[in-house]
Amino acid sequence: MIGVLLLLLLLPLLLFIAAPQIRKMLSNGVCTSTAQLPGKVAVVTGANTGIGKETAKELAQRGARVYIACRDVQKGELVAREIQTMTGNQQVFVRKLDLADTKSIRAFAEGFLAEEKHLHILINNAGVMMCPYSKTADGFEMHIGVNHLVFLTGHFLLTHLLLGKLKESAPSRVVNVSSLAHLLGRIHFHNLQGEKFYSAGLAYCHSKLANILFTKELARRLEGSGVSVYSVHPGTVHSELVRHSFFMRCMWRLFSFFIKTPEQGAQTSLHCALAEGLEILSGNHFSDCRVTWVSAQARNMTIARRLWDVSCDLLGIPMD
Repeated sequence: MIGVLLLLLLLPLLLFIAAPQIRKMLSNGVCTSTAQLPGKVAVVTGANTGIGKETAKELAQRGARVYIACRDVQKGELVAREIQTMTGNQQVFVRKLDLADTKSIRAFAEGFLAEEKHLHILINNAGVMMCPYSKTADGFEMHIGVNHLVFLTGHFLLTHLLLGKLKESAPSRVVNVSSLAHLLGRIHFHNLQGEKFYSAGLAYCHSKLANILFTKELARRLEGSGVSVYSVHPGTVHSELVRHSFFMRCMWRLFSFFIKTPEQGAQTSLHCALAEGLEILSGNHFSDCRVTWVSAQARNMTIARRLWDVSCDLLGIPMD
């Protein structure tokens, strides 16, 4: 009994001591590409915080012309100035993009296409997690709307609207930030927007599965176009993504020593955006800068194609 109590008392100290080694073990993926990006144009959604911010900063450091596409323009401007100061690259711009509103998405795309002749890197990074049941401006359930429909009316629609520019700028790449949570995801076509039954946690998992299915189907459709597509699991990262869940915020604090920093979380996105010779792996899912396993659901191309068609129908996009 005394031994057990002693162990419980010493456990926090042991975890604290071991934390750097454990964190290193859990975040061993590092983008080693030395690629420089002068003359290249990149768009990163949700880049006013967390992983997106670190991704945008590294792209700017390498000389790219970077667009921070975010809902909070004021916060985005602060981040842009910070990146400009740190990197010396003044070509960091902020543009309004609310992925919960298709009008905002179309306005962003229209403005970008009028402003830029090229687009070489599109990183669909923004998302929401475990928010209470709510709907986007267009009536889609928030997770499936922002992470999929607004990743398939947001990121799906955004990618669709920018696809012509990506093809013209080839070789170019699209990186979709997903999650290990896709393992618990299912695509319930009869309840795609959670109106019949809803779980905040499962809705997030479903949307992350949708991200991977979208990646695979998009990669299939883009074969031979010079546009490569990848989905990534960034790891468990300190970010604002858990703001809607008190439980998750507590867990993040409790295990903070073992959670990746945003800079570490950005490494796999950067690897997929920059690494040389990655084109042959288009459509694959990455974690810690290498191809990783996905669930059977995430490999089901019949579901991927059906989800594509349903998403096009919801958005009024031709199913060609």
